[in-house]
Amino acid sequence: MTTVDVVIPCYCYGRFLKECVESVTSQDDVDVRVLIIDDASPDNSAQIAKELARQDKRVEFRQHRTNQGHIETYNEGIAWARSDLFLLLSADDYLAPGALSRAARLIAATPGMSFAFGNAILIYDDGSRVAREPFGDALRDRTAVLSCIDFVKAMKGRNIVPTPTAVVKTAAQKSVGGYSHNLPHAGDMAMWLNLAAEGSVGFIGSAQAIYRMHSRNMSHTYSSARLPDIEQRYAAIAHFLARNASSQHHIDRLAEILLRDLAGNASAQAGAAFDEGEREISRKLSELAKELYPGICYSAPWFRLQLHKAIGQQGWRLLRAAFGGDR
Repeated sequence: MTTVDVVIPCYCYGRFLKECVESVTSQDDVDVRVLIIDDASPDNSAQIAKELARQDKRVEFRQHRTNQGHIETYNEGIAWARSDLFLLLSADDYLAPGALSRAARLIAATPGMSFAFGNAILIYDDGSRVAREPFGDALRDRTAVLSCIDFVKAMKGRNIVPTPTAVVKTAAQKSVGGYSHNLPHAGDMAMWLNLAAEGSVGFIGSAQAIYRMHSRNMSHTYSSARLPDIEQRYAAIAHFLARNASSQHHIDRLAEILLRDLAGNASAQAGAAFDEGEREISRKLSELAKELYPGICYSAPWFRLQLHKAIGQQGWRLLRAAFGGDR
């Protein structure tokens, strides 16, 4: 039976912790170990974690005396892992039934695979649910194996991996190492890229995890800041390219794809910022897009941005209304 180590970092998520842990310990056809790391939460997280560890010998608990932050906590969990597979699961998220066995089967069937991820269900504060399906209908209820370059193409300059669905081969995780303190908001994107350089990437077209999106979810709130978000993604890409410059024979092609797609994202964000009256942010995003990929000036995203500026906010709104669509 495949062994899986699941690290559950927790900070002020005591109210979600029981559901999270039980979603792991109830998984079939895998042998799980769980480590809850409480990062000095001021709520009742520690008490709940202690009780969960008391009730199930597969669950361990550690508590930080002082808050060490999410990067340090993640890396502590990576150092602890020793099983066949590894998963980092935030205490406010939880797994779908069968998630670990589906990932374990795909990884076992594919020599050289570094990690597998899948679809997720996003739950918002108001109770609404939205499916996050990186490949949409194309791979629903199917699996796929992606080479490094195919994974990079599929990203389109964004992080497409819902973190609670990412089951990693522990040997690959140890080879890549931990999360970078220089990437507090894009560490996940850099991690998936680095793991893709270690081996192929698996995709599972089923809902693998439930991912809460709320006011305390750092990645959700940070993404609302257009310029810092693009800058952090750029930093993640630069980190990946520097780390793998000598090991990937097609590194120049990977760089071209990543920077071209990110420049397209920056152009689109520049247009959105212009529409919202954020002229200076729009200007900075435009400049960054050209810096990332000078050829962006000949692309559809760049043309749309220039059209925004030429006809103005009101003209663009009228044009969109006339055609009944988004940018």
